[in-house]
Amino acid sequence: MLWKKNGAFDEELRQLADADTLAFGGVGIAGTLLPATKAYFAVEEGLRQHGAELRPKLEALLDRAKPAGRLYAAELLTHVDADAGRAAWQRLARQDAEVTTFSGCMMGTTTLTRYAQDRLNN
Repeated sequence: MLWKKNGAFDEELRQLADADTLAFGGVGIAGTLLPATKAYFAVEEGLRQHGAELRPKLEALLDRAKPAGRLYAAELLTHVDADAGRAAWQRLARQDAEVTTFSGCMMGTTTLTRYAQDRLNN
């Protein structure tokens, strides 16, 4: 995939910031990928070459993104650097905002606290 140099990943980061639902695969019977899920995979792919550029942008999402976007950002930070990821999960473990999740056809809800605690315990 080719990335533009200036503003690379700006649209994907916006999609993550505005995410209402956390899903790492297809959702519903059709297995459709949500726009934020597509953005997550694009940023994940870009981390190999642009990790240093993306890290501060992902850290900023921990403060300004909707709850699902914060979880996406923490997961991506874990891919950049294990310590940065752990710090992100510890930070989110103190936030009680609710987030909608999807696992295949199953929709659920959790809180940032519960999700982050699960990630810290794994």
